[in-house]
Amino acid sequence: MSRSRPPPLVTGISPNEGIPWTKVTIRGENLGTGTPDLIGLTICGHNCLLTAEWMSASKIVCRVGQAKNDKGDIIVTTKSGGRGTSTVSFKLLKPEKIGVLDQSAVWVDEMNYYDMRTDRNKGIPPLSLRPANPLGIEIEKGQFPQKDLEVLFPGMSADFTSENLSAAWYLIENHSNTSFEQLKMAVAHLKRQANKKSEGSLAYVKGGLSTFFEAQDALSAIHQKLEADGTEKVEGSMTQKLENVLNRASNTADTLFQEVLGRKDKADSTRNALTVLQRFKFLFNLPLNIERNIQKGDYDVVINDYEKAKSLFGKTEVQVFKKYYAEVETRIEALRELLLDKLLETPSTLHDQKRYIRYLSDLRAPGDPAWQCIGAQHRWILQLMHDCREGCARDLTGTSGLHSAVSDPDSDARPPALGHLGHTASLKRGSGFQSGRGDAWRYKTPQRVAFVEKLTKLVLSQLPNFWKLWISYVNGSLFSETAEKSGHIERSKNVRQRQSDFKKMIQEVMHCLVKLIRGALLPPSAAEGGVRPGTGREVKAELSGQWLAHVIQTLRLTYESLTALEIPSDLLQTIQDLVLDLRGRCVAATLQHTAEEIKRLAEKEDWVVDSEGLTSLPCQFERRVVQSLQSLRGVLECRPGEASVFQQPKTQEEVCQLSINIMQIFICCLEQLSTKPDADVDTAHLSVDVASPDLFGSIHQELSLTPEQRLLIVLSNCCYLERHTFRNIAEHFEKHNFQGIEKITQVSMASLKDLDQRLFENYIELKADPIVGSLEPGIYAGYFDWKDCLPPTGVRNYLKEALVSIIAVHAEVFAVCKGLVPRVLSRVVEAVSEELSRLMQCVSSFSRNGALQARLEICALRDILAAHLTPESRTRQRPPEVERGTRSSFKQALEALPQLSSGAERT
Repeated sequence: MSRSRPPPLVTGISPNEGIPWTKVTIRGENLGTGTPDLIGLTICGHNCLLTAEWMSASKIVCRVGQAKNDKGDIIVTTKSGGRGTSTVSFKLLKPEKIGVLDQSAVWVDEMNYYDMRTDRNKGIPPLSLRPANPLGIEIEKGQFPQKDLEVLFPGMSADFTSENLSAAWYLIENHSNTSFEQLKMAVAHLKRQANKKSEGSLAYVKGGLSTFFEAQDALSAIHQKLEADGTEKVEGSMTQKLENVLNRASNTADTLFQEVLGRKDKADSTRNALTVLQRFKFLFNLPLNIERNIQKGDYDVVINDYEKAKSLFGKTEVQVFKKYYAEVETRIEALRELLLDKLLETPSTLHDQKRYIRYLSDLRAPGDPAWQCIGAQHRWILQLMHDCREGCARDLTGTSGLHSAVSDPDSDARPPALGHLGHTASLKRGSGFQSGRGDAWRYKTPQRVAFVEKLTKLVLSQLPNFWKLWISYVNGSLFSETAEKSGHIERSKNVRQRQSDFKKMIQEVMHCLVKLIRGALLPPSAAEGGVRPGTGREVKAELSGQWLAHVIQTLRLTYESLTALEIPSDLLQTIQDLVLDLRGRCVAATLQHTAEEIKRLAEKEDWVVDSEGLTSLPCQFERRVVQSLQSLRGVLECRPGEASVFQQPKTQEEVCQLSINIMQIFICCLEQLSTKPDADVDTAHLSVDVASPDLFGSIHQELSLTPEQRLLIVLSNCCYLERHTFRNIAEHFEKHNFQGIEKITQVSMASLKDLDQRLFENYIELKADPIVGSLEPGIYAGYFDWKDCLPPTGVRNYLKEALVSIIAVHAEVFAVCKGLVPRVLSRVVEAVSEELSRLMQCVSSFSRNGALQARLEICALRDILAAHLTPESRTRQRPPEVERGTRSSFKQALEALPQLSSGAERT
């Protein structure tokens, strides 16, 4: 909104400095159109509008009020011009103390003071309040600046009647030039004044004795003068006559004013009674005021009034006062009971508890309310914990209890805190494998985990205030200064006696917390026989390792929060023991769950072979184990104050056995796959995978696998497990500080080698036996006789058929895993050479052509298979008496033939 006039401008003030209430004249421009237009006037920040007198648009007269600022502007505000400005300023001076005999150019108001004992204002005559010269010597004002003296003596005063009188300040201000002899005289004067006060009224009589004598002499002289000048008459002397006249006047006055004086005496007595009532109305009204203030909750006012009444009337002998004071005590006792009930009421905030304890200590309540509050709070926390258990039990009504399985193992439900685990570098070869498990997890918190979270949250919400209440009780901050001084010694004894009691309270809370969590999470043996929350029966289902890890993290955070309160670690040891047990249980549960997953790996074998003759199964196995170990990283990590999970031999043995079990379960899966019938082969996984294409396509093109092909694939996987997978897993075990790694490796390798050997022997039996079995019938086909045969023209068909069969084995093995070719062919060739040697040794005699034919065929076969001949047997499990190499077998076969006689036959 636009203003009709320019804003006010102050250009001058007279005077420009002064003490509060100094009358000043303000001059300027546009200072308003009249008194109604003037709506604001401040000098040094103080509102002076009440004392302002508008004279004209350029002049205003007012008085300066009390202000905080020493110097400030003069701001005028009008309706027509708004808030103005100032080009000058006013300096506010501090008023000097003016004595009753000092000259002053201004009017000095009489000072008042507040009497704390009678709760009344009393006016003190200025002559009796401030003596003009208390030292009795001449005052010589110094030239020291007032501000310097205030800095020198902060909070003090030079006023002789002030409670904060500084003698040094007074002497510097009033007697800075006084000699030492005069100061001695001042001391003597003060001593005389003090002696006069101590002697009382008698001293005043002694001091004015000459005055009394002079007055007596004057009265005697007057009497004698009157008698000398008077004449004797019937009526007597002049004084006698005067006395008679005065007596008659007195009697006449009494007659006239007797009724009036009677009424006056009655009024005086009534006035005196009213004065007593007015004087002691505080006590008479106190019972009613106490009730009203209690209803309003003003307990501080009640306590202050009670302390005041107790100090004034606590030891009175007046019956009326005793009666009213007894009423006060009755209501104070009711207040004590009310405050104690409020103190013990739960739930209650720490602030309210401290406030009620302080009230009760000020009221001198019997007993120890603070300790009663601590006990009530302890019982409340325990009750809340048991109510939490009962609440969870009611939520599970109609279910199998807190230990029921929340979800089946195939659901893969995991706590939200557990993220997806990354793959290690050793699993790069399986990066093309696509898991059938979806990425969208559905998390559903089990009831037992929700119970633990709710229970720990409850303890963390209640225990800090409980601990702070105890600390306040120990250091005395719960009590007011008055109560602290009166009960300090007794409370110190109580604190020493109750330290052990409070320690037991904390231990009871911790034991209750641990007992409930053990009963909810651990099996009966680990829960120390604790009752299951919500059920009295044994439930076998347990939480998965992921949820146990989530619970462990929750308990660790709870322990850290309690430690931050500076609660002694020995009181929290039960939580550490529980965490250690849960960590061991989590490791065992995770390994057991991993073993269950490994069992189902056989169903996910797709039989797609890569360039090294491997399927995705070893990589899946390694990935599952590594993921399991990575999920245990936080569990196995030792936080400050925690012990290693593997410090107990029982835990070491259990974990070692579970690790071995995982390895052996996977070995059993391989054995099952090797003997799986064709009808059981899962062809759902045989579709082309873009991420993992089959480079060779030799097996991928087939929708079914022969038993020999499955044996070869499993053998290839076994070789990879022995060379890489088991070693990688052992490294991960060592990385996670597992114990007994050497035992795990030895047992696993032994089982794997045993399976490898059995599968290898089965494959050799399937492939070598038909070839070996066809040799003898092929040799004697067409009634062939070594004694009567034609001259050799080349190798016969049986040998060609055997070579073709060996080539077929080579092709089959090479298509699956070229690394197995030397091992398989050496055993097949060994079996063929042994059979051929046996057949040659069984021939009774050879004709010349027969010997030549036999030698031709043996040498031809030996030379063709030269790349696969071995000097000795590579089969470690064969008896020593049959350990022969293929070269020795061919040599024995040739030795069984007759020697050639001519060089032409040898060539």
